[in-house]
Amino acid sequence: MTSTVSLKRSINEFKRPLIIAGPCSAESREQVLSTAQELKGIEGVQIFRAGLWKPRTRPETFEGVGEKGLAWLKEVKSETGLKVGTEVANSQHVELCLKSGIDVLWIGARTTTNPFAVQEIADSLKGVDIPVLIKNPINADISLWIGAIERMNKAGLNNLMAIHRGFSSSLDSKYRNRPLWKIPIELKHHYPELPIICDPSHICGQRSTIEDVCQKAMDIHMDGLMIETHIRPDKALSDAKQQLTPGQLFSLLQRLSYKNESSYDVNFERTLEILRDKIDIIDLDIIEALAQRMEVVEEIAKIKHEKNVSAFQQKRMDEILKQRVEKGVQFGLMKDYIQELFNLVHAESVKKQTDFFKTKKGSISVIEIDDNDKQKIYEKVIDETFHMSFPFVFMYKHNLYMVPETAGANSIRLYKCIKFPNKWKYCYDLIS
Repeated sequence: MTSTVSLKRSINEFKRPLIIAGPCSAESREQVLSTAQELKGIEGVQIFRAGLWKPRTRPETFEGVGEKGLAWLKEVKSETGLKVGTEVANSQHVELCLKSGIDVLWIGARTTTNPFAVQEIADSLKGVDIPVLIKNPINADISLWIGAIERMNKAGLNNLMAIHRGFSSSLDSKYRNRPLWKIPIELKHHYPELPIICDPSHICGQRSTIEDVCQKAMDIHMDGLMIETHIRPDKALSDAKQQLTPGQLFSLLQRLSYKNESSYDVNFERTLEILRDKIDIIDLDIIEALAQRMEVVEEIAKIKHEKNVSAFQQKRMDEILKQRVEKGVQFGLMKDYIQELFNLVHAESVKKQTDFFKTKKGSISVIEIDDNDKQKIYEKVIDETFHMSFPFVFMYKHNLYMVPETAGANSIRLYKCIKFPNKWKYCYDLIS
């Protein structure tokens, strides 16, 4: 995808890494101001965050204090000097925030998922120069993320950042939302000038793993962190388990190791170049091996087609994954990495076979017994799914036909339904 977004490097307004901190939700004036006063003294914290409108899954849960919290954020701004930000989900939120002098707006994961809501917000911000941060959508769809960024940009906003907050999944995981780091990295590839910060609080869902995710974000050179911080997190009205105290945040930031994107050390650059050359050679070998593998896959497709065997066999897939994962683990590779890699390889192999089957589409005609003629051949091509599974049932000239099983390339029996659902009459052999 070609970048169509024109950006200014809004991170330049702040010291890198940009640290945004504050409670998940503004709950009371005292809670907001007390938390902000504690954060004011932590080096690196530049923006105070607090949610005012909380899009909750169920209506009976705490949904935020709403508009009255804007006055509390104005107090934070005047008393601490910190810039303030909150989440907006519609044009009414935007209007209220702009009137109250909010410095930074962000669009939440649920809103990013809805292009109509994103467009409404973008339209309400036309002509306004304000940083807008866009969280990834709940589901792992980079197109929705890119679409939200583009909608903002087309409305004239180029002071944009992205927030990586992880992706919802039904799989068992130590994370509340799986990080799927490859997606923000891919976003960076599309838009090199787009600052991307990480929200470890929503990725983790619990305090114990937040530091590891923060370090990972710094290791891949993300531009900052948004960390939920509460003066009394255990009593928080929303997301209590994933919020830190200001003291815990201070200690975490002290322990993090911050990486540079490059080095001016000549020896380092020379050594890095040599190692990258080695990687390039290995990558070319991998590509050549994959090409050779696909040649073998095509040979497999040919013999499967001759015997009318489906392209996909679950047992074979299970064997491949088990064996490859075991071998990968022996070489010190992560199980998930090998599984994902060979899922992709196998999916492409199945596609290669089905594409081959399609090229043979039309080699089989339907032969039907007629009351007047002993047999009649119709120029009717069976769909490529014929090669995928049996029994194969299809409708032709208002009659229902079935191919119950394969018996070889030159002997495939055709039956006609004479009484629904299970009375079938043998018609003839299909001739390939």
